[in-house]
Parts: sequence; C-alpha cells; structure tokens
Amino acid sequence: MQHIFSTDLTSGLYTDMYQLSMANSHFNYNRQNEQVVFDYFFRKQPYNGGFTVFSGLGELLPLLQEFKFSDRDIDWLYKNGFKTEFLEFLRGFRFKGTLHSMREGEIVFPQEPLVRVQGNIVEAQLAETVLLNYLNFQSLVATKAARIKLVARGAALSEFGLRRAQGLGGMFASRAAFTGGFTSTSNVLAASIYGLPAVGTMAHAYIQSYDDELEAFRSFANVNPEGCVLLVDTYDTLKIGVPNAITVCKEMEQEGHKLMGIRLDSGDLAYLAKQARKMLDEAGLNYVKIVASNQLDEHIIKSLFEQGAPIDIFGVGTNLATGKPDAALDGVYKLSVADGEPRLKLSENIKKTTLPGLKQVYRYSDDKGNFIADAVALESNAVPVAMHHPYEPDKSMSLEGYRSQVLLQLVMQNGEPTNAPTSVTDVAAYATERLSKLTAEYKRFENPHIYKIGVSKELLDLRNELRSKYKKESL
Repeated sequence: MQHIFSTDLTSGLYTDMYQLSMANSHFNYNRQNEQVVFDYFFRKQPYNGGFTVFSGLGELLPLLQEFKFSDRDIDWLYKNGFKTEFLEFLRGFRFKGTLHSMREGEIVFPQEPLVRVQGNIVEAQLAETVLLNYLNFQSLVATKAARIKLVARGAALSEFGLRRAQGLGGMFASRAAFTGGFTSTSNVLAASIYGLPAVGTMAHAYIQSYDDELEAFRSFANVNPEGCVLLVDTYDTLKIGVPNAITVCKEMEQEGHKLMGIRLDSGDLAYLAKQARKMLDEAGLNYVKIVASNQLDEHIIKSLFEQGAPIDIFGVGTNLATGKPDAALDGVYKLSVADGEPRLKLSENIKKTTLPGLKQVYRYSDDKGNFIADAVALESNAVPVAMHHPYEPDKSMSLEGYRSQVLLQLVMQNGEPTNAPTSVTDVAAYATERLSKLTAEYKRFENPHIYKIGVSKELLDLRNELRSKYKKESL
C-alpha cells in the first residue's frame, strides 16, 4: 500500500475528480485548446476582521510548473474508467498557462481578483483545486498570525502548531505563520525547507522521567546551555518550578552561561507571569525571559497584556495552525472569459454574481501612503478615476487626487515563473510593510471599518448587460 510520502505532490491526480471528468468531456468534443480566464477571489473576511494576508503563491508556482501525470497516474486513471485517447493526451500534459497575481504578502479584500489564470480550458480547470488548496489555507493562517502580531506588543512569536495541525497542512501552517509575522517555529522540517529559525523548549515528560524536577532542569541545562528554556509548571509553578529554575540559572551563571527563559504552559498565565517575574527580578535575573503557551490566540494575548502580564515570548499552536475558529477561507475560482467572450455566473444573491471579463485591480493611496480603496476594472480600460459600489450602484466614489498602483502582476508565463523565488523572510517583510499602510480602524477586532472595494463604470455596465442577457434567455 502506498502512503503520502511515496506520492509526488506535483501529480496531476492532486485534484478533484470532477476536474478530470470535465477535462475528459472537453477533450471528447475537441475543446482542449479553447482559451479561458479564471479569477481567484474570496467573498468574506476571515475572523470577522478587516483584512486578509495573501499567502501561498510561492508554493503554488513551482507546483504548477511541475504539474504532470506519471505512468502510475495514467494506470490508475485507466483502471477507473478513462479511455486511452484521453489518457494519452494527459500523458503529455504540462501546465502552460499564464498567471497574473497580487504579490505574496499583499493585504487583500473580498470580491477582488487575487490571481488571474489564463490558458486552455483543460489546464486552467485542472489548476483549480490545487490553487484553492494552497492559497485558501495559507492565507487563512497568515491572517491569523498577523492578527496575533498586532496585539503582541513586540513580543517574539513562535509557531508551535505541528502536533495539532491537519496532517501535512502543518508544513504550510508554519510557512504561513512566518508570512503573517511570527519569528520562529518548532517545526524542524518546515524550518529546514523554508529557512526559518527553529526553536524548542522541553516537555513535561522530560521532567517526569526524573525523580526530581531540579535534577531534570540541571541535566537539560547542562546539555542545552544556549537558548535554554525551562518548563516550570509540571508540579507547582511558584513553589517548585520557578525556584528550581532560579537555582539552575545561578549555577549556569557560574559556568559562564545564562538561562534564556522559563515557560508557563497552564494555569492563570497573567497571575503566574507577574509572580514569576517578581521572583526572577528579586533574584537578580531580570534578563530571564518569560515564555507563555497553552491554547493562545489574538484575543487571549490581548487580554494578557491588558492585565499587565510581563510575557516576552508567546508559543502559539492549535488556534494558529488550524486557523481556528474559521475552518477555511472561502476562496473561489470562477470563469470570467471563454473563447474570447466575457462570462459570468448568475445568482439570486447579487453578491454571488461574478465579475466578467479580463480585469485588473488598482489600489489607491493618499499622500501619506495609506490605503484608501481598491477598484476592479476591465484591463482594456484606463485607470479608473471613479468607482461604483458593486452591489449598490447608486453609491460611487471619486478617486481623483489619489495615487494608484496596479496589483495584478505577471508571475507565470507559458507555465514558467517570471521571477526568481522570493524567500519567506522577504514575503513576511512585505506583509508587514503593507499592513502598516492600513489604518487602525480596519485592523481593530470589534466591528472593523469595511475597506472600500469598487468597480469601474465599464465593468459594472458589462456585468449588468450580461445579467440582462442571461435572464432574458432563461425566460
């Protein structure tokens, strides 16, 4: 029996069955060379927040570049009923499409295209599932990480989520957490692959394996004198754990070393941190840092600081790596052009009626560089000087006097990335820079201000024209 590590994740089978069924049908009717355009966007901000951090592009592009069907894949498809002619077509399949995308780390908003995929109808359709799989999850986690960073007051943030993550999603969670502003990870494989700082402390089991906590601390510090963090809540945090840590710290000083920190992993973290800080300072150990973990998220960390908790480092696991409480970002992938003609999907809910045509997204900033609004327009038209509300056409906004920036840039042409890979560190720096240009009212947790997204007059007219056309045809 095969397992996941014996499978190449660039396999063309990394898709949903209906993608292959549709591709088979297109091939059967000789439509495989018909050119199309798809847009990737999402409809609702995660966490009831005011922004999303776009993440995952750096992993998606190399996957698409190598996306193919191996002999083993072809054999499996044959056994599952696909005909020889179609399978021979897939044997030679390579993704040769063109992608325009927002830069990874960009701050993004609902209803605007984040990625535009152009290519033949088979390759564009086969790219859908893996694109959604990579971008939805990583953007969700990166946004969670950014929200945590907003309230962390400069504290170091380490991602501890691998053991609670959804399987291999833990690898992408570590990457996305760093994109959103975390400074390290406990995930050693992710640290190795993505060039991230790897950190680790100790587990309760290590201490429990000794007859005495002090002996456990001494043995651990002796082998790990650099960056040593002692877990102090195995038995009694303030009566046993912190005093033992102080004893070991004094012994380390005599050997020319310094204890980096103590970790609190249970109990009333605010109270324990304040008491532990007092004990450490009274022992002349003001350099010893306090690390906190245990089911943390942005709301708990915000509360801890509001209570005056003197915590220097947070280890955040489950709630970050799983994107809790949101199960997923609701990103979708919708056809906007087919065979040279603009297309849309109708819905009784106007918010689910898609935007047709080949589009560009423009961001407008004031003279201080702060983001003001984004406008979606047909690429063939000039940069908009005004925009309209996509669902309330009586509402409009002048864009005169603001500086505009094109957001969708060419990132892949004919199946090949157009730029050298960007390090996760650079992506994280860009995300931090861009988030700083979003003013505070959009970043608050309670009732954040809604960022303005509009459409050009020409795009609005095209959507309304197609809506009328399709509605008449359905009568």
